Amino acid sequence: MTDQDTAVAPRTEEDPEPGSPRSRGRRGLLLAAAVVVLGAVVAGGVVLVQRGDGPDAPAAGPRTGTAPVVRTDLVQSERIDGTLGYAGDYQVSAPHGGGIVTWLPDVGATVARGQRAYAVDGVRVPLFYGSTPLYRTLEEGVDDGPDVRVVKRNLKALGYGPQLADDEVFTSGTAEAVRDWQEDQGRERTGEVAPGDLLVEPGAVRVTEVPGIIGAPAEGPLLRLSGTRRVVTVDMPVARQQLARGGAPVTVRLPGGKSTRGKVSRVGTVARASEQGGANRPGATGGGAGGADATVPVEVTLSKPGDVGTLDGAPVQVDFTSERRDDVLAVPVPALLALAEGGYAVETPDGRLLPVTLGVFAQGRVEVSGAGLREGLKVEVPLA
Repeated sequence: MTDQDTAVAPRTEEDPEPGSPRSRGRRGLLLAAAVVVLGAVVAGGVVLVQRGDGPDAPAAGPRTGTAPVVRTDLVQSERIDGTLGYAGDYQVSAPHGGGIVTWLPDVGATVARGQRAYAVDGVRVPLFYGSTPLYRTLEEGVDDGPDVRVVKRNLKALGYGPQLADDEVFTSGTAEAVRDWQEDQGRERTGEVAPGDLLVEPGAVRVTEVPGIIGAPAEGPLLRLSGTRRVVTVDMPVARQQLARGGAPVTVRLPGGKSTRGKVSRVGTVARASEQGGANRPGATGGGAGGADATVPVEVTLSKPGDVGTLDGAPVQVDFTSERRDDVLAVPVPALLALAEGGYAVETPDGRLLPVTLGVFAQGRVEVSGAGLREGLKVEVPLA
């Protein structure tokens, strides 16, 4: 909240005490040029404008209405730019052994377990789910390992070897399940699985780039992939990283004015230079992770991914909660009156001025406390 400098008029001996019968008629002298807070908290600031109720003001119709004091929750937030996209980033390189690329998927295609990811020499290379890629040939009698578990789990999920145990042992039953799978893939029934026979990724993937070329030798990068989970990434300035707390709810504002809910799913621990600042900024003398423009990556998971429609990627804005006050009394911000003797008050329809202590500003309201305040009490507010 931006600090404000509020000019006040000196109080004379003829000025009535706050709340006296004469106070309402002499509000122009009691108040600091009747300064009224009209702005809600926007980008950390409060806008003040002067209200012309001086003695020379021309007569007019009603200048005020009323609003009740309410008991509510106030949430103050800060808005940070982000980017809508997909979680994960994987590069697929051609397997050792060469050959000719004979099939590649289109950008935007989704590949699930058992489906063809690409093909070399007319042989399909399907996708298996797992965290350990194949780094050796697997066959009966091979040493136990997590890569064996990956193969067995996927074969079973695809309907091959329903009796396979969830372990890291390549048994004769595993070899037989592999042969059945190879037959359906149009491969030789060897009972062995070699690196390059399949692609292992954490889950279903989406094709984001196809650097490989059909008809060219199978070498170098073939595909670039992402996960299928929709996320928003935010480069959070280090000075504001306290806003991003794991599991905290956020509001994501999409192009076109629509918004959806989400939560912070990951907060990076390594700062990096901002692409819009740091050493690349004109006149900057330094940058990098230690500079004033350093950021940390924050990932936001969407509660309702369908809300983003068909957007593959887009600039968005994310509202992070900076302060929250639950079950407090609040009034519309324009109801505040700046008193000549300092501080703020609200005025009741019968002319009483009730001094108030201010709390959080949010959603066009301000938290107030003080003697005489209660839920449902009517206070005056200026008419638009």
